[in-house]
Amino acid sequence: MISIAGRPVGPGSPPFVVAEMSGNHGGSLDRALAIVDAVADSGAHALKLQTYRADTITIDADGPAFRIGEQHELWGGENLYRLYERAHTPWEWHEPIFARARTRGLAPFSSPFDPTAIELLEKLDTPAYKIASSEIVDLPLIRLAAATRKPLIISTGMASIAEIHAAVETARDAGCAQLAVLSCTASYPASPAESNLRSLPLLAGLTGAAVGVSDHTPGLGAALAAVALGACLIEKHVTLSRADGGVDAAFSLEPDELATLVVESGRAWQSLGSPAIGPRASEKEGLRFRRSLYVVRDVRAGEPVTAENVRSIRPAGGLPPAAVAQVMGRRFTRDASLGTPLTWDLI
Repeated sequence: MISIAGRPVGPGSPPFVVAEMSGNHGGSLDRALAIVDAVADSGAHALKLQTYRADTITIDADGPAFRIGEQHELWGGENLYRLYERAHTPWEWHEPIFARARTRGLAPFSSPFDPTAIELLEKLDTPAYKIASSEIVDLPLIRLAAATRKPLIISTGMASIAEIHAAVETARDAGCAQLAVLSCTASYPASPAESNLRSLPLLAGLTGAAVGVSDHTPGLGAALAAVALGACLIEKHVTLSRADGGVDAAFSLEPDELATLVVESGRAWQSLGSPAIGPRASEKEGLRFRRSLYVVRDVRAGEPVTAENVRSIRPAGGLPPAAVAQVMGRRFTRDASLGTPLTWDLI
């Protein structure tokens, strides 16, 4: 169990829903603040940013290594520096975004991509840090974030078991006592078929951390299924409208979908209950209306039991339906009226 801005995150609480703004602000602070308000209205628990500038995450070069593959569904052929220039959240926007989020009851935090980002986020008193999947191999960055002693969330997209182990051990050695590890498929958008959610219990066992999902699949199915496999935290990108376009819009939820995720993930968690088989407390009334054997027309003492005067009907109270073969042909010991439950002393 960890705690982010006073909210518990762990198996004993409903899933903690994090809305990732990323580049869906489209270069407009007003739109960014409108996204904050939409996230708050949805009932989500946290708003997450990404804190970088193009020149803190890459360099302005244009060789093949600095271009996204032509086959990429969303960003094929784009230059990294230009893409990050378009998608980044200006650092001077962080303070008003954090302030609006806090005013609206959200926990604002971010993914830092270099030490200067952590310096900025510390000035804003961020309540947590998120390490993005591509940065899981940046152990110095993890060490610096963990040294703040704030909760740390690590995405594991593309990572091997050895890389996950190294990141987790680095975080703990640097002082992180509150750790969550997220299953993630680092493709945009991601196919549900590649989510491999059955790995969540394995991830929890390997790391000893709270687990969750950073989900880039369309819709809600994968995120809700993850709850059944132990996900305590769900991160999804959010936009005001996919129709508006933007670098992440294609795999982002709209506000009404985010609201549905909050409600349905809570229901999914609640439905897990405990590993018990048997009647539930709420089924007590229903037990009264199970079938049993009843007298279905007035009979007199000495009459034989037949299919015309005894049947299996609702409610309960009489002999079980399975006893029908044992009672047929026996005789009634006394008069009985229609609606009398059949008991052994009647025959």
